[in-house]
Amino acid sequence: MKQLTGIVVSTKMNKTIVAKVDWLWQHPIYKKRVKRSKKYLVHSEQPITIGSTITFAETRPLSKRKRWVLVKNDKKI
Repeated sequence: MKQLTGIVVSTKMNKTIVAKVDWLWQHPIYKKRVKRSKKYLVHSEQPITIGSTITFAETRPLSKRKRWVLVKNDKKI
């Protein structure tokens, strides 16, 4: 089961939060390190604040785009 760590960027939906995961990627020719990011829809029963660091895991499809579930809230702001 895959787990990711990201930062909460939106909590406007019911029982759904949007988490952004950043990583560094090196260009194959120029060898410059570039920051990449992706947003994931995460199912969450508990209230989470924007800016919190969370860990979420892969699960069965819960809706059209929601395939992740909250595991733990690492840091609250």
